[in-house]
Amino acid sequence: MAIDPFVPWGSVTPEAAGPRLAVKDVVDVEGLPTGAGHPDLLMGPAERDAEAVARLRSMSVFAGKTHTDELAWSLGGTNQHYGAPENPAAPGHVCGGSSSGSAAAVAAGRADLGLGTDTAGSVRVPASFCGLYGYRPTHSRAPRAGIVPLAPSYDVPGLLARELPLLERAAGVLVDPAPRPPVPERVWVPADLWSELSPRVGAALAAGIRDLGLPVDRTPLGLDATDAFAVTQAAEVWACHGEWVKAERPAFGPGVAARFARAESLTAEEVSLARKTVAEARQRLLDLLEGAVMALPSAPVTAPALGRPARTRAATLRLTCLAPIAGAPVLSLPVTRVDGLPLGLSLTAAPGGDENLFALASGA
Repeated sequence: MAIDPFVPWGSVTPEAAGPRLAVKDVVDVEGLPTGAGHPDLLMGPAERDAEAVARLRSMSVFAGKTHTDELAWSLGGTNQHYGAPENPAAPGHVCGGSSSGSAAAVAAGRADLGLGTDTAGSVRVPASFCGLYGYRPTHSRAPRAGIVPLAPSYDVPGLLARELPLLERAAGVLVDPAPRPPVPERVWVPADLWSELSPRVGAALAAGIRDLGLPVDRTPLGLDATDAFAVTQAAEVWACHGEWVKAERPAFGPGVAARFARAESLTAEEVSLARKTVAEARQRLLDLLEGAVMALPSAPVTAPALGRPARTRAATLRLTCLAPIAGAPVLSLPVTRVDGLPLGLSLTAAPGGDENLFALASGA
């Protein structure tokens, strides 16, 4: 069922001029409930704005809260309880999740900025599916107070916009200041990751990589941390929400239910081994990102049709888990279309290199 991107308990009409801000309903807004994508979690009015909202109010006007996937633990853009916002940039298709409502509101022109969260791609995937710019900040620079947690080691607030200058201005307001690392001197295009993609995806994004004007480095990543990431994420989700799940046994959609069942069954040994693999992957990424910007598809496919189950979560995580593992910033650019559907290119910099990404994307 296609639904309005704004939740009924958090929709307002902006009374002042300025960029309109749509806020994902895992983020507190003073005086409004926070639902986190599940009716059993719909809380009373928040006492104060989340820090991200408070900062963004200085340059925008709150326009309403938006739908999200259940507890934000999905990349699909659908919700068992409420439905799925339709993709304004690709009618009949999903927006991607879990920042689905914020992406839909911005793509439809009903908001200028979308505040979402990104744990494993939940800003970057909707940006790609909806033809938007998407920004995931450096983990250490991102304010997380007042946001319902999913996996705190990986959670960050993120932004969506139709225009890069507005996104860059909002990013400057959102994140904490930090020393700026050296400007990237090459674009890293990991050969092993790109070889797993459809040739049509690679061909469609090739021009976007060439336009960066940097020498290309095709050094393989040489590892696959997808499963280890998923285990460590699940362990943190269970630490945040497991007591509630055990006590209430709430209903979930099939994908989220399966992930909670897996989280509940994890052993300490499994989690420990996964954390070791993630730490090794983080060091490998940090080494290869030194002096470079990594270029990957923001999603391995274009937006699936509404009502058609997507079976691309593992392939998507293979790409999207790398930035959270490294604690690194990502900028998703709406560079192309395949069969008429948007497809984004994600640029990942070394931690702290957020401003370098915007400079590179704008040609500055």
